[in-house]
Amino acid sequence: MKSAVSITLAAVGIVLVIALAVTTAWNRSAAAVAPEVAAGNPFAERTIIDLTYAFNSNTPYWPGDRYTPFKLETIATLEQDGVLSKAISLPEHLGTHLDAPNHFERHPWSVEKIPPQELFGPGVVMDISLKAEQDADAVLTLADVRAWEAAHGPVPDGAVVLLHTGWSRFWTNYARYKNQDAQGKLHFPGYSAEAAKYLVDDRKAKGLGIDTLSIDAGNSPDFPVHHIVNAAGKYGLENVANLGQLPPTGFHVIVAPMKIEGGSGGPTRIFALVAGEGP
Repeated sequence: MKSAVSITLAAVGIVLVIALAVTTAWNRSAAAVAPEVAAGNPFAERTIIDLTYAFNSNTPYWPGDRYTPFKLETIATLEQDGVLSKAISLPEHLGTHLDAPNHFERHPWSVEKIPPQELFGPGVVMDISLKAEQDADAVLTLADVRAWEAAHGPVPDGAVVLLHTGWSRFWTNYARYKNQDAQGKLHFPGYSAEAAKYLVDDRKAKGLGIDTLSIDAGNSPDFPVHHIVNAAGKYGLENVANLGQLPPTGFHVIVAPMKIEGGSGGPTRIFALVAGEGP
């Protein structure tokens, strides 16, 4: 009996020693692996900035004849139906939205056909807010792009380029935001055709975004920037919010448009992942 007890105690002791060794090894392994795991998490030590405006009845939209404001209608309530449900109505090109390649060109990519990998990329911000403060019709020129690259390095291939014009200060005043004169012409900043062509052809930008109603300047009669961007199979992002919170470079962009079959665009949630933790 003593022999059996001794053997049992010895076995238990061995199991405890093995368990302790395994636990120690596991803890050491976890401690060693944790930094790699954290490094593999794209959201670790990142500040996420929402570049999207909320939609409501006052949201700016393109002032075309058949464009209408955003509409939200309650179709079921908790009190009467046991569930809250609403219906929305809006044109594709209202508020923060994406212009698909088929918007201005006969391109096969409607919004739902844009490959997912095209909706993620490094982001850069170019700033013409001082120039736009002096001239509502200001545009980002090729010289502006070259000056930006001289200061920050080449625009990386596959980037989502965002143009900060400062026009967001008029967001809650639709009349001032579209800035339409007595002849019906709009006045707000945009990209020049030369800058757009360089960015999509030479720098292979995935998309061009801006904090105004259009990637073309408001006074453009024929929308050359839209044609250049869409003909290259790229997209535009318009009415982008919070560009003043972004650095010139060193962040990534996530673009998430509503997946409308056959759509020429649609409301879009856009996020920037900026290196470093927020306050």
